[in-house]
Order: sequence, then C-alpha cells, then structure tokens
Amino acid sequence: MAAEFLTIHPQNPEARKIKRAVEILGAGGIIVYPTDTIYGIGCDLLNRRAVERLCQITDVKPQKLNLSFICNDLSHISEYVKRIETWQFKILKSLLPGPFTFIFESNSQVPKILGVNKKTVGIRIPQHPIPLAIVQHLANPLITSSIKDDDLIKEYTTDPQEIYDDFKHRVDLVIDGGAGGNVPSTIVDFSSGEPVITRQGLGQFVY
Repeated sequence: MAAEFLTIHPQNPEARKIKRAVEILGAGGIIVYPTDTIYGIGCDLLNRRAVERLCQITDVKPQKLNLSFICNDLSHISEYVKRIETWQFKILKSLLPGPFTFIFESNSQVPKILGVNKKTVGIRIPQHPIPLAIVQHLANPLITSSIKDDDLIKEYTTDPQEIYDDFKHRVDLVIDGGAGGNVPSTIVDFSSGEPVITRQGLGQFVY
C-alpha cells in the first residue's frame, strides 16, 4: 500500500493535517517532512519498533545510530542530555530554532529508549512550523535522518513529489511543504565541552 501524500501549508499548517501526521506517528508510522534545511525522514522517538524500521529504511545499524532528535523547545532537550552548562544553554537559546544540530553527551534515558548504548545525542529545533507543530502535538521528539539522493550531482532531493516517488512504498506519509533546501544543518559538537563544528551547513555558528 502506497504512502499518503499530504500537502500542508509551510507557514500556517492546517490543524487537521497536523493531526493526521500525528495519528500516523502514534501508530508507529514513518513520515517524510520538511525542515528549515532539507527534507527529513523520521518517527516517534519513543516507539521502539518504528525506530528499528527507520534504521532499516535508512540502512543504519542500531549500534551506529547517529540520528537526531527533533524537539519543539529547549525544555525537551534536558530529558535526553546529560548536562548543559549555562553558557552552552545561552548559545542554544540564541540560535534555536534554527539550522543547527547540537551534539551532547547523552543521559541514561537514551540507551533505554533506543535499546543501544549511545554516548552522544544530536538535538535539532528547526525553524519550520510543520515539524514544530507535529512534535508539539505528538508530545514526543521525532528521531530523524536527512533525505539524501543517490545522484552524484545533487546530494539532497528538494522536490517533495520526487521524494514521494522514491519513498512511497517504504514510508507511511510524505508531507509536501513546498520545495526543500539542499544545504543541511550545521553540526556543532559539545560532547567534549567546547564547541567543535563537525559539519558546516546552513547555520553560521558564532559565539
């Protein structure tokens, strides 16, 4: 059975459509959705079977899981991160929501949730109304990966219809929120204390 294709307004997401996305996630579904950078693929973080399926779709072994958590505010982050210093929190507060992924040392909750011993966790709060609304109504973070293209020239697919054609038999819902970007988030690693930029993407990190 093919996935649903759902067009949602990127600035003013329709409540009933967000509700439909949340219903699919709550039932263990996998969805594709826009962010402030590129399109992502994800599921409910707290649904173990959905996470396992996401690993299969993205061809990642659970032990090597480097997927990010999509949160809708900073209060979510403290549930999964071992420690955030005051100065680090101020940086996050000044840059989020935004096109950044921040890596922190994970707390004891993360291995319990994922079933694997993950020492670090990536946190995203994208500046895009659709994923923020989904996470707010789901009341759990999404665990997510980027949609990459097999094309040697373009690394990321920006057309939601193309994404649907590629994923319609692997996921449960593809959200059309308009054309996506082709530059990923900037990754800043705080796991050893001081920030280290491990991938320069759309966000400009200055502190």
